[in-house]
Amino acid sequence: MADNFNFELVSPERLLLSAQVSEVVIPATDGEMTVMANHAPTMTTIKPGIISVKLASGQVSKYVVFGGFADVLPTGCTLLAESAVPLAEIAPDTLTKRIEEARKELEGVEHHEHRTRLEQYLAELTNLNGVLVAA
Repeated sequence: MADNFNFELVSPERLLLSAQVSEVVIPATDGEMTVMANHAPTMTTIKPGIISVKLASGQVSKYVVFGGFADVLPTGCTLLAESAVPLAEIAPDTLTKRIEEARKELEGVEHHEHRTRLEQYLAELTNLNGVLVAA
């Protein structure tokens, strides 16, 4: 049986989860990352995606995040999300609106670096939308 650790998922609006968990799968910017107890200290950025949380009870909870940071320590993990919603509560038009906003913002961008970041964000949102539609 895996050791448990404290996990907190926080968005600007509220604390979504604070619980003992056995593992958390995070959509880190450099790829999916599984965090378990005694993980090496790490700080990473989060891209739009789905967080899968396996509670100490064995129940799995899923959340949709739209970016942020994760701070991982051997004793716990805190994910500070720019925005997060339980997967079951996500409205179908939420991603569509975010994709449209990103496209509109992209139209007026001239700076190459900002354009590249926006294009990447738009691709991540589009990918997430495809995953949610297929689920």
